[in-house]
Amino acid sequence: MIMGLQDLERFKVEIDGHVAIVTMTNLPVNAQDRRFREEQIRLFAVLGQEPDVRAIVLTGAGKTFSAGADLSERSTILAEPGGYDRHNRLVRSAFDCVLECPKPVIAAVNGAAIGAGCVLALVSDIVVVAETAFMAMTEVDFGLAGGVRHILRSFSPSDARLMIYTARRIYGPDLYRMNAASACVPLDRLMDEAMEIARTIATKVPLAVTAAKRSFGLTEEMSLRDGYRYEQTQTALLAETEDTKEALAAFREKRKPVFKGR
Repeated sequence: MIMGLQDLERFKVEIDGHVAIVTMTNLPVNAQDRRFREEQIRLFAVLGQEPDVRAIVLTGAGKTFSAGADLSERSTILAEPGGYDRHNRLVRSAFDCVLECPKPVIAAVNGAAIGAGCVLALVSDIVVVAETAFMAMTEVDFGLAGGVRHILRSFSPSDARLMIYTARRIYGPDLYRMNAASACVPLDRLMDEAMEIARTIATKVPLAVTAAKRSFGLTEEMSLRDGYRYEQTQTALLAETEDTKEALAAFREKRKPVFKGR
């Protein structure tokens, strides 16, 4: 077990080579309560700094990816002085820890991904869905209106509004058609598909993958000109690292590279 992750109650972590498999285990529906979010923030911070982990696969135990926020906590949160502000900061941090994790995160959406569960899938780097899985933003059913900005990152303006205004379920094949998912496969092939992507990422130069993820995060709202300039600075810095030199040497010598993370 990786140090710092021994006492998890809402998650299980397994290591397969250079891939960390993170499973949400807050059954029956992997609802996101305060403990869930606190563990998630710690988990991604630890895995992000673990040198042997090069990619992360996130999925849900049981039949659900995540049914979203645990609404039973809301009355307690509202009753605490300043409780709503603290709660909102925790929710943002729980999503940001995935967005900002240095390692690519592949969401293997095995079932319902609702509300905060939908957003959790969409803040991952790559989304793979089962044909029978669905995403839904049901906030309007409960007098809420969260998630709009995250939905707009992954769906067209029309599809984002359709999803938010109607709270309808969007199933795997339509998520793939809408370009919200990179692959849609039968449920029994879901983890194989996600793991194949993760293992492929794990064969690449780790520092280069980390730099690429950093570029995605920082350049998303930059102009094309400024974004490309930033990317060029990253490439220039990588050129001086041992791993980049090793990758080029291995290519010349027709052998498998050995990366050291520096």
